[in-house]
Amino acid sequence: MSKEKKLNYQEAMTELESIVREIERESIPVDELAEKVKRASELIAICRQRLKTTEADVQKILKEINEEE
Repeated sequence: MSKEKKLNYQEAMTELESIVREIERESIPVDELAEKVKRASELIAICRQRLKTTEADVQKILKEINEEE
């Protein structure tokens, strides 16, 4: 993904949902299945990282708010 633009959470989720729909409909040729599963794994990692980062940011903000009170 180094040459691709960095996906935001929503873009990663949209692509992931698309892959899941393809798998559920069994519309992915067997030859492409492993590639799609690998991409889904990458997208899940992107989403998890974004969620962790967001959680840390929110916790930091809440801590700062509590310290100000």
